[in-house]
Amino acid sequence: MAINWKNYAPGECYDELISTPGYARAPARNLTAWLRSLSDEELKVRKVDAELAIIDKGVTFTVYSDGENIDRAWPLDIIPRVISIREWRIIEAGLKQRLQALNQFINDLYHARNIIKDGIIPESLIAQSKGYRKECVGVTPAHKVWAHICGSDLVRDSDGTIYVLEDNLRVPSGVSYMIENREVTKRVLPELFENNNILPVDDYPDRLLEMLQSISPRRRARPEVVVLTPGIYNSAYFEHAFLARSMGAELVEGDDLVVDKDDCVYMKTIMGMERVDVIYRRVDDLFLDPEAFIPESVLGVPGLMRAWRKGNVALANAPGCGVADDKVVYSYVPDIIRYYLDEEPLLPNVPTYRCDDKQQCKHVLANLENMVVKPANESGGYGMLVGPQSTTRERSEFRKLVRSNPRNYIGQPALRLSTSPTLCDHTLEPRHLDLRPFILQGREIFVTAGGLTRVAMKRGSLVVNSSQGGGSKDTWVVDNESD
Repeated sequence: MAINWKNYAPGECYDELISTPGYARAPARNLTAWLRSLSDEELKVRKVDAELAIIDKGVTFTVYSDGENIDRAWPLDIIPRVISIREWRIIEAGLKQRLQALNQFINDLYHARNIIKDGIIPESLIAQSKGYRKECVGVTPAHKVWAHICGSDLVRDSDGTIYVLEDNLRVPSGVSYMIENREVTKRVLPELFENNNILPVDDYPDRLLEMLQSISPRRRARPEVVVLTPGIYNSAYFEHAFLARSMGAELVEGDDLVVDKDDCVYMKTIMGMERVDVIYRRVDDLFLDPEAFIPESVLGVPGLMRAWRKGNVALANAPGCGVADDKVVYSYVPDIIRYYLDEEPLLPNVPTYRCDDKQQCKHVLANLENMVVKPANESGGYGMLVGPQSTTRERSEFRKLVRSNPRNYIGQPALRLSTSPTLCDHTLEPRHLDLRPFILQGREIFVTAGGLTRVAMKRGSLVVNSSQGGGSKDTWVVDNESD
């Protein structure tokens, strides 16, 4: 029996494909019509083909469970998420605006600190930020850009409004899965790419390489770019290897690099030492350089910060950019945009309550059952409370955590995240999702056409992280304006 969209009930949330039972949104009409033409058996075969393709390509991610590293096949739902190019242009402009302002903010913090002097952001907030690095004071990276790669998480509320949920500026991951999602979807649904004008995403590695080369301290036709990984046991190692291979760059670990007496970075090769111009680092700040940070670190390179400070090597993302990754700082981003760009934000923040403010904290604690409470510097969905899905005991424990360290927590109203039809045991059910587009900034600024859509595969769940049981979808930006 073919899909009957009249039987699909999106519920009270905004659905990305279906407006009301039986009626698709304009950008998704070609997709839903084609899916309706498939039998149940054909749909099942396509789903299995996608799963086999992922296994064949070795697309995995790591789940940390009970002290063990478990590699799992990447979970992909074959029904894409669709966005119109008209809406995407607004989103793209808003993301560019946001990253430009954040980079100006970071550069200001490590130099004149005008935003603090002018009373926009309290000095105590920065002083207590886990992402602030005093070792970066006075450094000016190329183009005054600190966060070269940003993954901003977007959500849509029940009224259709797109919000920025958070900005990931330290070592954001997921872009390799975005590209692999597209490749697998092309393989199992080739007909749809013949009949729809879908913006490409496979140019990302080329764009990434161009950006990295643009920040090289040496003017060369082809600067030496490497990807620094913590190693094979890191949860994102698949991505590190994927991007290095896609860019034609070397994948290195800390032991492969050395800082010589000239304060330049060299890579050990079978042909001898080769100078490195740009390091795309996937190692956290504190493990980058045992001379500057944690002395016991074996993941980094002794003297790397010295080489960077002297302008002999570029690091992407730059150390210290995590100060703008702080979820408390996130609440100030609209003010940051107004301060540096003299513009109104094109994309709104989710309303955010800072628990270091007594009145705002009181509101959060009094409404925990309706709030999402997050620690300032965690990621991956860890350490947060989803109020509507929490127990009385969990809320009680969180009250203690917030009261013991209010600076470390923010509260946000639990949004009714948008949904999209998702294959669950061969039936279509609405599942909540978000979107992580990737923004690159060097000499120029670039936004991927769509991004990584993450899906909460458990019915009713709002947690989309793969480490928490989430899945993913291919994301289509469809140019249907000529239709």
